[in-house]
Amino acid sequence: MSFQESPHPSEEEETFYTQCRAAYLAVFRSSLTHIASKQQLCRALQQAGRNPSRVTLNKYWTPRTSKLNFDDFCEILRCERKTEETELMKAFKKMDVNRDGYISHKELEATLTTSGENMTPEEVNAIFSLADINKDGKLDYAEFCRLLVSTVEQCQTAALERLETNAKLKRQNFGSQSYSPPKSSVSSAATSGSAAAAAAAAAAATLPQPPETPRADSDTTLKKGTTCAVTTEGVVNKKDSRSSSRPSSARSRRSSLSNPTTLTTSSAKAGKVQEPSGLQEWHQSSVKGCFFVEDDGSISSLQYQLHIPQTTNVYLTIQPLSLSHRPDKPSPWMTVDTALFVTSAGETKEDSTLVCFTESKDREKYIWRGELNAGTYYLLPFTSGCKLKKRTTKNLPNKPVELIYRTDTGELDLTRELREVLSDIFEVIDTDGNCLLSLEEYNFFEMRTSGEKCDKDAWAVCKENFDMIKNQLTRQGFLELNLMEATEKDGDPADLWVTLEAMGYNRMLELEEACPFQIEVHCEGTQPAIQPLSLDSGPKLLNQALLKSITARIGAKALRGQDSVFIYTYRGEHRFSSVIANKNNQKVTVHVNNEQSRNCCSSRGMSVFAVEVPARTKMVCQHVLPINDKQDWTYNCMESILPCT
Repeated sequence: MSFQESPHPSEEEETFYTQCRAAYLAVFRSSLTHIASKQQLCRALQQAGRNPSRVTLNKYWTPRTSKLNFDDFCEILRCERKTEETELMKAFKKMDVNRDGYISHKELEATLTTSGENMTPEEVNAIFSLADINKDGKLDYAEFCRLLVSTVEQCQTAALERLETNAKLKRQNFGSQSYSPPKSSVSSAATSGSAAAAAAAAAAATLPQPPETPRADSDTTLKKGTTCAVTTEGVVNKKDSRSSSRPSSARSRRSSLSNPTTLTTSSAKAGKVQEPSGLQEWHQSSVKGCFFVEDDGSISSLQYQLHIPQTTNVYLTIQPLSLSHRPDKPSPWMTVDTALFVTSAGETKEDSTLVCFTESKDREKYIWRGELNAGTYYLLPFTSGCKLKKRTTKNLPNKPVELIYRTDTGELDLTRELREVLSDIFEVIDTDGNCLLSLEEYNFFEMRTSGEKCDKDAWAVCKENFDMIKNQLTRQGFLELNLMEATEKDGDPADLWVTLEAMGYNRMLELEEACPFQIEVHCEGTQPAIQPLSLDSGPKLLNQALLKSITARIGAKALRGQDSVFIYTYRGEHRFSSVIANKNNQKVTVHVNNEQSRNCCSSRGMSVFAVEVPARTKMVCQHVLPINDKQDWTYNCMESILPCT
């Protein structure tokens, strides 16, 4: 599940990254070298046992693409399947009209020039010349498929052997930056027509060649002795699990610059903010929302505007919202950490300054208590990403969950499972909790699922066709609206799945990439008012508030041997957060090692990584939470400068 952090990468994950490294280093000198052309991408994919068609390459290398890094390459490999001999055979058999095990030049040309990728006659001639192994004017496709798969396996084996025997390459660390391939309605097999034709074209046109000794060289290469790999985005870099944790002499010299920080805390000893006596007599306002994991791995949510008419004592909380209908089976996302940053609402959004944030924790509830002056504030929800992450594999059920079925009378209807999920979605988007959806609330849902808003005229049409009360959509009306959309598609559930996945559900109808939450504001002497917002500057405001919450309250420590690179480490009751401040006029790369931490999970997803910090910039390095918050946990992080170019 996406809500649970594993302390160490799985064996399957390590094997995958080893294969990625082997393929990448069969083409490039180091992981720092960027893929600079579509041809280089094709070569690297072939070394990894993929057989990319022209359409597949165009999907990942668009007209706007100038380069891809190792992290992007890994994510592409997750999306693209390996070449399977049975799949290729099935494709060729569809072209074998005589069922004799051979395909003539005429049959191949007829297929490849009229369907799939619509190749030119010249391209078909080149393919046939390559594939006609026996030079008898006919393509023995069984032999050709065996040759193709054998060549692919040879490429992979040679790349892995090269990685295993080259100690320098084995020491290199690699990244795991999330990469979101461009969305497209085109499949990796074909744009139109026969999928078999596309498979055949891809198989023949991109037949891999065994790896050569020279490798492509673009962008940056490693200096002698360097053992790091850093992306230009400054994100996580993965450590080769087979390399020893004991540093070599070169790494020992580098590590001498480290500034270790070791802190230990126990959740049992954590102090809690006491709930004010007579809280039930205070004025109260609440609102709901949801964290969503985006395609690039980032996390988004709505923001909120809080208005307090007069200065008053305030008790502020945020916590995950359970949608479970069974007390003995809580929602799995209840372990996700949350926080709320309160900033002043200046004349412009950029003028906003941090006022306070929830630091104390009581079970799933995160709390701040204090006094707020009369005025208007922004409420910025936050989760660290330690326990809410993008799932790395799509766990599809053997039998897809049914969303639509036909009744005994032949009419289409929503299944019980889908009705329950849509009812939960209604619960989440009903931000004010009045069991009705206003046009504004419904449009938050529409923008999330379709990217378009429902205007007042369309809302008036909904009022005529679906159950509404006081111009607001009821739960029954929301179900009716979704049924109508499925009926218009004659029961095709494709659009419904788009909606469900946008709301964080997987194909088993489990909420996996989202975390609903609830905010409550209690004021002693006045009635607070909360209004949901969708600020374009919301992510920027949250990042500014997060940086300020760490750097304004914690003293900076310079890395040893460095007078212009500083680490700020925030120690809270339930979270450690660190910020790197680079005061140099050039970028620096900081190596981060959490291997000595215990019972900890990092927002970076691994214990060893590197962060590239631009010149004169402050950047969040990581957040760290306990894996099991009922046990003691030790945070021990060592940062050091990497000598990358």
